[in-house]
Amino acid sequence: MEPFDELLRQAEAVHGHLCAGQILGVRMALLGLRRLGFEGRPQGPDRKRLVTYVEIDRCATDAISLVTGCRLGRRALKFRDWGKMAATFVDLQSGRAVRIVALEDARELAERHYPHLDSKSRKQMQAYRELADSQLFREQWVRVAIKPADLPGASGDRVVCQRCGEGVSFGRVVLVNGERLCLTCGHPELPYWDPTAHED
Repeated sequence: MEPFDELLRQAEAVHGHLCAGQILGVRMALLGLRRLGFEGRPQGPDRKRLVTYVEIDRCATDAISLVTGCRLGRRALKFRDWGKMAATFVDLQSGRAVRIVALEDARELAERHYPHLDSKSRKQMQAYRELADSQLFREQWVRVAIKPADLPGASGDRVVCQRCGEGVSFGRVVLVNGERLCLTCGHPELPYWDPTAHED
């Protein structure tokens, strides 16, 4: 594995700035990889062994993606919008999975350990570099069931929604009154857009 400071440099380049969330994300990903027995970033065929679930769309997620090599476009990074600074690392080969959650106490520890630093951000950045993993994170071994269609590299049938005419992959359809519909047509509460809006 590359040195920690090099990973932080890469995370800063990918994300656009270095912050406490980036440092926490790099540390979280390194811990997850170690717990699953990876010596470094999964390479070659090992790349398809790892799936990572992230539970927040903040800075740490970019760092986790960088360190693990898991990407949305490769179907190896899964996003659950739960607002938690947490990630679950899954080794598809062994079936082992570990969920790692950032501890709220770490913010207080940063304040106590680095009172001489002039901002909350600088205190957290320093603390997240230096505190022990056990002071930053809670670890829990978990079981994760991933459907075959959700695995990296899986290709699924493509279906056309019978209502909107849009193509849908990976079985993301529902049967409503005998029609095969995309999720947004089948569940009108889901869309994040308003289909009645018009350009002025």
